[in-house]
Amino acid sequence: MRAAIVKDFGPIASHMAGDLPDPTARAGEVLITIKATAVNFVDSLVVTGKYQFLPQRPFAPGKLPAGEIAALGEGVSGFKVGDHVLALAEQGGYAQKIAVDAKQCFKLPPTMSFGEAASMALVYDTSWFALRERARIQAGDSVLVLGSTGGVGLASVQLAKAMGAKVLAGVSTAAKAPLAMEAGADDIVDLSQPNLRDSLREQVFAKNGGKGVDIVIDPIGGDAFDAALRALAWRGRLVVIGFASGRIPEVKVNYLLLKNIEVTGLQVSDYRKRMPEMMAECMREIFALYEAGKLKPATFETRPLDAFAEALQEVVDRRAHGRIVLEPNP
Repeated sequence: MRAAIVKDFGPIASHMAGDLPDPTARAGEVLITIKATAVNFVDSLVVTGKYQFLPQRPFAPGKLPAGEIAALGEGVSGFKVGDHVLALAEQGGYAQKIAVDAKQCFKLPPTMSFGEAASMALVYDTSWFALRERARIQAGDSVLVLGSTGGVGLASVQLAKAMGAKVLAGVSTAAKAPLAMEAGADDIVDLSQPNLRDSLREQVFAKNGGKGVDIVIDPIGGDAFDAALRALAWRGRLVVIGFASGRIPEVKVNYLLLKNIEVTGLQVSDYRKRMPEMMAECMREIFALYEAGKLKPATFETRPLDAFAEALQEVVDRRAHGRIVLEPNP
């Protein structure tokens, strides 16, 4: 089968497409013909050897592919050949086929395309766990989403609104504000303002009734984290998802004590491994909200499998407009 192949960890451009042996479905597994896999920033960490969980080489990168079941392994029930599914695979999505534990597969809603499923994968489940599990969101909460026009950011804006929250969207430039508003944000916080340490809090207070926000979703880190921490309300919760800015911030814990606030982290792949029942709950709610018209996947463009390196570099360089989805079997 055709696949992106990582033989040795290194720069994105050093990896090329080639041929790997076709996988087969063992007991408890399903074989999937992959139709779509999103290109995610985290894939760049995997192929360069910077991710916390690294596969044995050679391997095909790519998380959470969507496709059609081609064969069932011994003992598999609840699925049939031809079913359209999303697979919660940690790698192997940049390929034409994959064999996955059937328990890690979820049937797609009838109206959801493979491209939509792939573009929603990883970002919506990450956002769901950040909001539902780590931040314990309640209807009526106020939520500040940093990096609101990235994949996780847009998903967090939509999910927070669907869960009954007031949403402030943090944007790096005014040009990105319409995208966040289209996703359902109630107002905008401009992260490009000078003296962000003070200006972020001033904007939040001005747009949230003179008080801080209950929840901050942060995939950025760096200066935005430092400023957002000061914009939390009493008993507020800040969820750390990543450090797209490049700087990993530090916290003076006396500040947490004085304001009774929480800083918590999210590594969503741990939930796939440790709490599959909660992951199933997550996918059920996401699919139900999609079918109810409350979630709309971000725009995406498709690329052939052999263009994976260029696509991944675009994502890393923040040149991508919306999501990029690979089509291994167009």
